[in-house]
Amino acid sequence: MRNVILAAALSLVAGLASAAEPVDPVREVMEITVSNWGSAESEWRYIFDEEPLQRLFSQRFRAAYVEASKKPAYETDDGGPGDPFGYDVVTASQDGCPLEDVAIDAAGGEENGVTTVKVRFKLWRCLDQAELKDSTDEVHFDVVAENGGYVIDDIHRVSSDNRDSVVEEMKQLALGTD
Repeated sequence: MRNVILAAALSLVAGLASAAEPVDPVREVMEITVSNWGSAESEWRYIFDEEPLQRLFSQRFRAAYVEASKKPAYETDDGGPGDPFGYDVVTASQDGCPLEDVAIDAAGGEENGVTTVKVRFKLWRCLDQAELKDSTDEVHFDVVAENGGYVIDDIHRVSSDNRDSVVEEMKQLALGTD
């Protein structure tokens, strides 16, 4: 009987560990992104390295990434292929300042199996140009439940007249039509 209770308790703990909140994979991607942009000396951690790609992103996103990766945007210092983008997909930039005023909001709830997690941040605070310095970037992450946890299914950079899709971009890159 004691073994049954212990097994039930362990099962419950394991279930709780995999029952993350929808905001959790987004929070981790943003922690990496904030660290990457922290300073010129920051060691860059790529959100699409094998481990975070497998753990934080959906099967659909990973499949699109694998196909897009067959057409890398650049070669690396060691002669291997780079990623398909050639820029940071969260900030939609190759340049920027340390991120400031990062706010993560999942208050919208779930709709049709997708929770939209909104992230806002300031990327250009170190510049002297007021219109850039005071601008706020907004990114939406589509988060879905998959295999007992939450994962990112798409990333959308949002502006007043546009809302793009990283998954659609990867599909176009895979086709060679960017």
